[in-house]
Amino acid sequence: MQVILIQDLDTLGQANELVKVKNGYARNYLIPSKIAVEANPSNLKQLEERLKVKAKKEAAMLAEITKVIDVLKASPVKIGAKTGTSGKIFGSVTSLQIARAIRDQKGYEIDRKRISITDEVKELGTYKATINFSANNVAEMEFEVVAE
Repeated sequence: MQVILIQDLDTLGQANELVKVKNGYARNYLIPSKIAVEANPSNLKQLEERLKVKAKKEAAMLAEITKVIDVLKASPVKIGAKTGTSGKIFGSVTSLQIARAIRDQKGYEIDRKRISITDEVKELGTYKATINFSANNVAEMEFEVVAE
């Protein structure tokens, strides 16, 4: 029997996926638990429509991510830090400071958890950070640490 999964199921597959299972498993567990629905013509049409909507959303999101990446790569973000006389900064620059600088200077809100700094930032200068938007969209940006 073919069913369309409504929820992700580790042993079977992802949501909106058409899978073949035994009749008893579908009738006694998957369908009553609302994990799957029977793959009849009307449900297949609904699945097709859901996949089209999902593809459109993903295309729009990809376009937005590409625009943000272009803006971030255009010029480095400047981050002010308190320094000593030798040019070393007190503490270090964190992903939170980079996220705030991007918000203030570029106008985009990026979660600090998505930002990873490649090198430890302890001195003034230009450094690189990696922003992980999704599994396939990773961007590298430059930021400059300047004295306050």
